[in-house]
Amino acid sequence: MAKATTGKARFKVQRALGIELPGLGKTGALERRPYGPGVHGNKRKKISDYAVRLKEKQKLLFHYGLREKQLVKYVKLSKRDITSGKPWMEILITNLESRLNNVIFRLNWAPSVPAASQMVSHGQILVNGKKVDRASYVTKVGDVISLSEKGYNNQLYKQCLETPRLPSVPANFKVEGTDKKKAEIIANPMPEDIPFEYDGQLVIEHYWKVK
Repeated sequence: MAKATTGKARFKVQRALGIELPGLGKTGALERRPYGPGVHGNKRKKISDYAVRLKEKQKLLFHYGLREKQLVKYVKLSKRDITSGKPWMEILITNLESRLNNVIFRLNWAPSVPAASQMVSHGQILVNGKKVDRASYVTKVGDVISLSEKGYNNQLYKQCLETPRLPSVPANFKVEGTDKKKAEIIANPMPEDIPFEYDGQLVIEHYWKVK
């Protein structure tokens, strides 16, 4: 599945799913036309059980900026993790929330997950004082996240300080600083902290064959 790369495409994705996904950027996707895209988007449709489960999976795909193969890989890793004793769906969400690009977005240092990925790829993100340029890098408890000088001067970062995309920063971050912020990860992210509604049970059902 291709990523939604333009603002127009992102709005269409959110209208098709019937929900605003903060990771895709600015608000307002459902304000004017709170129904699916296309000439028949406002008509009632009979939705199959498969389509319902598919929609829940797609929420994760598009919010976190993943492709299907990437998400399946995370599902497999989560199902194989038997050391934590937690349900695999909870492990999955923790892993997705711990991706470096998502961490930057959740800290309100970027207006969207794609914008956060760009900051990472441009070498503007530091983890424990060292540059990390992989958006998929998985952070862990104890990591300290900060920006390079170029990152702190990034106009998107400065705009986010004035008008943050999300109403709050999750409690698993300890944030310090005013203009040049840094954040320590003091706990694992909680599934209930995800900034959009989703039904984990439907995702479980969709991927029940994946091992």
